[in-house]
Amino acid sequence: MASKQEKVVEMKGRPIVIDGTDLIAGRLCSNVAKLLLQGNNVSIVNCDKIMMSGKRKSIVGEYKAFLEIASILHPKHGPYHPRRPDTIISRMVRGMLPRKKPSGATALKRLRAYIGVPRELKTFEKIQFDNAKIRRSNAYYTSIAELGRTIGWTE
Repeated sequence: MASKQEKVVEMKGRPIVIDGTDLIAGRLCSNVAKLLLQGNNVSIVNCDKIMMSGKRKSIVGEYKAFLEIASILHPKHGPYHPRRPDTIISRMVRGMLPRKKPSGATALKRLRAYIGVPRELKTFEKIQFDNAKIRRSNAYYTSIAELGRTIGWTE
């Protein structure tokens, strides 16, 4: 992993494209946050295929409890809760950055997340983090797309 990380840091000019297929969300986001703080432009593709570990019922239950958080005075004034897979992942990365400091704010601007693979990124080499890959069969995980559909995302 260390050698791959060193190779990744050298590509500062063009974006680092990360394929999120069958990667665990939290581990992926922490690696992406580190890359962003080092000054890299990072694009995450296939956000709908990123996995969350744990029982589906508990994951959906926790997220539905999170959706109930709203302003007492005027709910339209926030907080806003993401339902699309790419915005869920962007929000997870945002939580791992010091976004109220200038370094974190500029790092967050260098992040792009996509559902599927956009045309302009098809030619780039896509990387995956070895420490973020799922270790068991897909039945033990819930995809971000499944979570999004359950909480109100309409494709």
